[in-house]
Amino acid sequence: MATEAFHHHSAALRSSPSGDPYQGHRNFRTLSGLPVKEVYDADDVSQATSPETPGAYPFTRGIHPTMYRGRLWTMRQFAGFGTARETNERFHYLLDQGQTGLSVAFDMPSLMGYDSDDAHSLGEVGREGVAIDHVGDMERLFEGIPLEKVSTSMTINGPGPIIWAMYLVAAERQGVSWDNLRGTLQADILKEYIAQKEWIFPPKPSMRVIVDMMAYATRYVPQWNSISISGYHIREAGSTAAQELAFTLADGFAYVEAGIQAGLDVDAFAPRLSFFFNSHIDFFEEIAKFRAARRIWARHLKEVYGAKSPKSWTMRFHTQTAGCSLTAQQPENNIVRTAYEAMAAVLGGTQSLHTNSMDEVLSLPTEKAVKIALRTQQILAYETGVPNTVDPLAGSYYVEALTDQMEQMAEDYFRRINEQGGVLECIENGFLQREIADAAYIYQKELESHEQIMVGINAFVEPQDGESIPLLRIDPSVEREQVDSLRRWRASRLESRVQDTLRDLGEACAQDDAPLMPAIIEAVRAGCTEGEIVEVMKAVFGTWRERPVF
Repeated sequence: MATEAFHHHSAALRSSPSGDPYQGHRNFRTLSGLPVKEVYDADDVSQATSPETPGAYPFTRGIHPTMYRGRLWTMRQFAGFGTARETNERFHYLLDQGQTGLSVAFDMPSLMGYDSDDAHSLGEVGREGVAIDHVGDMERLFEGIPLEKVSTSMTINGPGPIIWAMYLVAAERQGVSWDNLRGTLQADILKEYIAQKEWIFPPKPSMRVIVDMMAYATRYVPQWNSISISGYHIREAGSTAAQELAFTLADGFAYVEAGIQAGLDVDAFAPRLSFFFNSHIDFFEEIAKFRAARRIWARHLKEVYGAKSPKSWTMRFHTQTAGCSLTAQQPENNIVRTAYEAMAAVLGGTQSLHTNSMDEVLSLPTEKAVKIALRTQQILAYETGVPNTVDPLAGSYYVEALTDQMEQMAEDYFRRINEQGGVLECIENGFLQREIADAAYIYQKELESHEQIMVGINAFVEPQDGESIPLLRIDPSVEREQVDSLRRWRASRLESRVQDTLRDLGEACAQDDAPLMPAIIEAVRAGCTEGEIVEVMKAVFGTWRERPVF
């Protein structure tokens, strides 16, 4: 197939007056399907030359008056593989290379709440992230890294409170006050039901867990972002930029409403809500998406939810370049894609950034690949001049028009979601999942018909489908090592204390108004494993099966 496409390309190139056989396939629409005019002028925007001041409501132009002139974004590369010891070595390597924040990738058993010796974990331990079974693993993961001096992001959802408890106890054992801990727990369970599909409990008890974590962080870990509301996975599942924007913010509003309904003061917890967006390949649409997101969040928090503090109106977000835009074919092209996506994130005003490595579509990244990805951010920060002025594209007729359009499309989705009873109802009836599935199907058809061009996939294809590049392979011995370590851990515990704390946790789960985090933390201190804690919670909360979406 690749050879046939190559010969077709060569013949077309010889017969094309422009030298580009795909010129006729170009379409002038964004990836969200918005038509792009040849020229934009003042008639296309409501505020073509906005008088807004950066750092002021509604924050379209950025959340800080000086943005990157005052402080660059946090360079936070996602990392995790094998055992805690191996990932700790990668963390030290990244920090030595100039990374300014840590981001933990957990393996599939940890994400799903299974211990490494569970039958469900066979063949998956440490393969797609680091294996963490208990607080001893967490201590080893951050060995030699002073937790009061580094900001840590952890991508964990269903078992979020358990992993967070392990981090808090690990900090405690380092002698670090929780007041000084900075970081983010993803914990966005709604997007799991919508897109990533890594849930454990049903939606309603999961929302109870989220609110409990928000309340606990507000009181005891004041610099911690208790939830990172994630559009990234919604986009990776096939959504458009407009759907990513709308569904992510709708999830955020659902968490705000849940907190208020639980009796929390919106200005007490909203300032510690953060966001996580995808930066895809449609350069200007992505910038407009980020600008619109800030404006929508600020307006809704102020006007709909009655927040009085500007900190509550301020949307802070992390960005990761688009994994779904990368290709196994001609993988070095991914360096270029990632660079453009990173620049869009910075021009859109992100607070932290992960740049994907060129080999991530094939395996976990090698040290060389992750160093190139980090250097991409450093070149952007220190060589291009892009960070030197705040929101340099403000006033562009095209960018301002796109920002307005993205906002309008999001508001239309909010109306449709509210008409159906809210986000939880739209998850249970499959509306959000169907919207994403339809968008993914349309995009795939457009690739097949060449309405969308993807270099190396349906255009400029080479005789060989892929290039041979070094890949990171996880040795099967990693799983045996982790399982053996886990069994030694269990044998070293005081079993009576383990059982007492698990019983206390079960009793807390059974009481609708009982706090959960204190019981989880005590179970972690006692040496309980993630799987043991999850099983107790499952026994009370149950599990959930999604309604099929066709």
